[in-house]
Amino acid sequence: MAMAPTVKVVLGSIAFAIFWVLAVFPAVPFLPIGRTAGSLLGAMLMVLFQVMTPDQAYAAIDLPILGLLFGTMVVSVYLERADMFQYLGKLLAWKSQGAKDLLCRICLISALSSALFTNDTSCVVLTEFVLKIARQHNLPPHPFLLALASSANIGSSATPIGNPQNLVIAVQSGITFGTFLSGILPAMLVGVCVNASILLCMYWKLLSILKDEEDVASEVVGEDDVVSHRFSPATMSHLTSVHSQEFASALETMNHVESTLRNRGNLSGPNGQIDQVEGLSDRASLGRSEIERDPSSRFDSNRKSDSSKEIGDSDDLVNEVECHSFAAAFAEERLGLPKKWKRVLWKACVYLITLGMLISLLAGLNMSWTAITAALALVVLDFKDARPSLEKVSYSLLIFFCGMFITVDGFNKTGIPSALWEFVEPYTKIDHASGVAVLAAVIVVLSNLASNVPTVLLLGARVAASAAAISPSSEKKAWLMLAWVSTVAGNLSLLGSAANLIVCEQARRAQHFGYNLSFWNHLKFGVPSTIIVTAIGLILLRG
Repeated sequence: MAMAPTVKVVLGSIAFAIFWVLAVFPAVPFLPIGRTAGSLLGAMLMVLFQVMTPDQAYAAIDLPILGLLFGTMVVSVYLERADMFQYLGKLLAWKSQGAKDLLCRICLISALSSALFTNDTSCVVLTEFVLKIARQHNLPPHPFLLALASSANIGSSATPIGNPQNLVIAVQSGITFGTFLSGILPAMLVGVCVNASILLCMYWKLLSILKDEEDVASEVVGEDDVVSHRFSPATMSHLTSVHSQEFASALETMNHVESTLRNRGNLSGPNGQIDQVEGLSDRASLGRSEIERDPSSRFDSNRKSDSSKEIGDSDDLVNEVECHSFAAAFAEERLGLPKKWKRVLWKACVYLITLGMLISLLAGLNMSWTAITAALALVVLDFKDARPSLEKVSYSLLIFFCGMFITVDGFNKTGIPSALWEFVEPYTKIDHASGVAVLAAVIVVLSNLASNVPTVLLLGARVAASAAAISPSSEKKAWLMLAWVSTVAGNLSLLGSAANLIVCEQARRAQHFGYNLSFWNHLKFGVPSTIIVTAIGLILLRG
């Protein structure tokens, strides 16, 4: 592709540079607007600078990728509600045989869950579990946090739904789910084992030494506490100050209703009215205890409501409490199923629908529509307002992808990526070992400089076209190689992937178990692990 006019090249490079800075450093002092706004700003500048037309910008947005991403996020939300991730947490602690056994379990469970539920979701869920179990067994946290993040990245490489860059590769290449899985699975399994071995070698002595006995009493965690963590997948947030205000406001409201009901009971004459009011008061107390037990699940559906709104008449809330109780009693009486068994039946249906989605993907059905169909099946099965669950979907991530698609396509139109690729291409032929090594090095460097998804968008079509000139099988191998290397490259440094940052941030913010995973602690493990795992995986890829 020929270079665009100089003005377009300069302006397009400026727009892409702004996008890159805000994507890699979302809180820069001179423009702390975040990744999502940064991607939209880059897209807007591409159109404003006339690097591309508005119609070209809309055409650059890849709807199948967005559909697949949305569907998998909704499925993850319902799996969380069905306690899937709580069971994963229990597996970590079940009959653990010591520190080394725990580290290997974390590597295995993190890799498998990331392949099925995306690496970011797995890291959001499992970080606090890992911290609690480490404290319970009086162990240093950082080897286990490194095992979680690095294994999540390696495991996510095995499937198209494991991470965003794999979604892009699967849609652009047309490789089926089954072919993708069979091509990378051997490399992934061996890579997880090698990664665990590196961790054991580096931290063998540390994992063999327990802390002083005097620290044990203060750090032991109850078994129930280890498996009680709840999260909101995709949004990756605990209770914020806004949620805390809503929580306090709701408790105050429930107290007000309860006291009002009891006052009415004191003023009422007939005994029947008093009993009825006391019964409603008890229900109000029950509602308050439910809010105290799990505040996050109660307020996700009210995130956009006005927190300063006051309840003028407590009768409305009384009627609502009464209606909910009546509905529950009606359902239990008519359906003949206790609440516990209805919950078990619903969870079983969620798991069956998810399994059906995976089977459909393996059968080669359209990945985007399969994921969306599974998501809507779960919504219908829930048989209630889906807004609280749909609000947990990370729409900011979907918007980020839209802006990124436009920005990267605009940068491609400047001709700079093509010119750079023409310079490098003669040295990256994948039918030679030296070419494979050079291409892998280019992907690793770009993935850590520009992030892995933009790297895939920039290199994907070019790498595939270069490999197709060798043979059709080489083209498929080139796509799989891009998926493997761009994913494992995320283990190089703390900034290499979103999963690393999620583990670091979740660990730092964890209540009572906080731990700061430093950049250098990660780097001294990440460099050898990335080089060794990437090299072994390249040998095992099945093109």
